[in-house]
Amino acid sequence: MSRSAALPVGARRLAVELAPSVPLAVAIVTGHLAAALCVAAVLPGAAGLAAAAAAAICGVAAAWRGALLRASSSLRGLELDGEKLEVRLRGGAAFAAELAERRYVGRYMVVLRLRRPVRRSLLVTRDMLDEESFRRLRIWALWGRLPAVATKQLAA
Repeated sequence: MSRSAALPVGARRLAVELAPSVPLAVAIVTGHLAAALCVAAVLPGAAGLAAAAAAAICGVAAAWRGALLRASSSLRGLELDGEKLEVRLRGGAAFAAELAERRYVGRYMVVLRLRRPVRRSLLVTRDMLDEESFRRLRIWALWGRLPAVATKQLAA
């Protein structure tokens, strides 16, 4: 499953199921392995090797949870309805979330920071969604609402 399509909902509502991102997992593990090599180069002996191994293991765990979406606490889906956000986790839990003011919207990813009920950052990359759903998510993250124009009207 490379990309997931939006579930059929109205123009002002968007429900998406996220797909795992292998490129993001590779980037996370590569960054942690680079950090592990730096730690091993700086700290001598067994302490350096132990700290390097811990950094590498943390990288695999972060990729498992955040990019491959395999942990029960991994983000599995989002439902946007107006300014409301509902988060669904892989373990089956779902909750309404309140966004913090700071968020990042770029060409290849969207980072949403949750304030309530838990403090957490959600990272959604372009390859986790189909193109149209990712575009609508970016607009929602920037403006706090989904576009009013139906997607079929944009093609004309």
